[in-house]
Amino acid sequence: MNHTRPWAQKVTAEIGKAVLGQNQIVERLLVALLANGHVLLEGMPGLAKTLLIRSLGTALGLKFERIQFTPDLLPSDVVGTMVFQPKDGQFIPHLGPIFANLVLADEINRAPAKVQSALLEAMQERQVTIGGTSHKLPHPFFVMATQNPVEQEGTYPLPEAQRDRFLFKLMVDYPAEAEEREMMRRWGQVTVQPELAPVSDGAELLALRAQVDAIHVSDAIQAYMLALVRATRALIAGAGAAPGTPPALPTGPAVAPAKQLLSYGASPRASLGLYQAGKALAWLRGLDHVPPGIVQEIFLDVMRHRVGLSYEAEAEGVGADQILLGVIDRTPVPASALVAGH
Repeated sequence: MNHTRPWAQKVTAEIGKAVLGQNQIVERLLVALLANGHVLLEGMPGLAKTLLIRSLGTALGLKFERIQFTPDLLPSDVVGTMVFQPKDGQFIPHLGPIFANLVLADEINRAPAKVQSALLEAMQERQVTIGGTSHKLPHPFFVMATQNPVEQEGTYPLPEAQRDRFLFKLMVDYPAEAEEREMMRRWGQVTVQPELAPVSDGAELLALRAQVDAIHVSDAIQAYMLALVRATRALIAGAGAAPGTPPALPTGPAVAPAKQLLSYGASPRASLGLYQAGKALAWLRGLDHVPPGIVQEIFLDVMRHRVGLSYEAEAEGVGADQILLGVIDRTPVPASALVAGH
C-alpha cells in the first residue's frame, strides 16, 4: 500500500487552508519541486492558479515573486538591469524579480517572445546575464507559469524550445460542487481570509532530493520509459516508425493515420523528465522503486506540451492527451517490469 510522506502531508494540509480541492495538482507541484522542474499551469480564469502557487511558496518558506506578464513588459523587468550611480560614476546591477526561489510567471503567454526568452537562461542554467556578467539564481529555484486557454487576443504562444523546459504542463479544472460550496462557506465574508505559515524550508526540500535520487528504477522500467517517449516520434507526419518502437495509435473513430498525427515528437529532455518525475512521485507515495503504474500516471503531464499536433490531427479533433493515451495503450509493459512490482 502506498503511504504519502509526512513532508507532503504537512505541506498539502497547509496549502489546503487557502485552496480547496486540486489535490492532484498540488501533488504534481510537489513532484516538480522534488524533481527540480518547472511547471506550466493552464486553466480558465478564477481557478486559483495564482493563489495555489503563492500558497505553495508560503507553506515551503521560500522567497516568492510574482511577475504579471503583459505586452509592454521588457526583459529588464524580469531579470534586472544595470543602474548608473552618479556618486562614483559606476554602473551596478539591479537584480529583477527573477531572483527568488519560486517565481510565478502569471499569464506568461501575454508577453512577447523577447520577454519569454529572458526566462530561458534562468530556467535551464539557473543563472541570468546582466551587463555581460552572469549572476547565479537562488537555490532552489523554480518557475511556475500560468496561461489562459481561451483568451487568445494579444497573446504570444510559447515557442517549442521554451515549452520543453517545463517538466509538467498541468490542466487545472473547475472544482467539484461540494468544494465550491465549501469555498463560499469559508470565505464568503470579505474580512475573513486564510492565513498560512511556513511548515518547511528550502534546506529540507534540498535534503529530500537525496532520498528521491535513491529510488530504484529497474532496467526494464527504463526501457519502458524510452519506448513510450520514442513511440511519439513514430507518429511524426511523413516519418516511419522509430526503430524498436511499436505503432501507437489512439483508439476510436475518425483518427488520422499514424504518419499524420504529430508534427514533432518528444525530445530526449522528455525521457529525462519522465525518469526524474517518476522517481519523485514514487518517493512521494512511499515507494522504494518506480512501478509501471507510476510511469503511466505521470506520462501525460510530462508529455502533452512536448508534442506538436499535425494539421490532420487538429482537423479531426484529436488532442494530444488522446494520442498519448493511445501510446500507453499500444506500448507493452516489459514482463520483467511486472515481476515483484518492479
